Amino acid sequence: MDIGMLWFDNDPKTDIVDKIIRAAAYYHRKYGKTPDLCFIHPTMIPAANGDSGLPREKLANVEVRASKSIRPNYFWIGVNEKAGDL
Repeated sequence: MDIGMLWFDNDPKTDIVDKIIRAAAYYHRKYGKTPDLCFIHPTMIPAANGDSGLPREKLANVEVRASKSIRPNYFWIGVNEKAGDL
């Protein structure tokens, strides 16, 4: 993903899954496309449930990846251009 939307959410009462779902919904309303990739800081990923620790069934097909270049409480969300090439 080269182009995406940077989303900030530091609400301590909202869990990470709901934050990603909220960011994805806003992205869809604003750009008319459904995002399928989201980068977050590694410290934001729960240490359970396998790969990323986030339940994929709740994330509506948004793949979550860790990146140290993303600051905590920020989400870089968008469409993975390479997805169609797989």
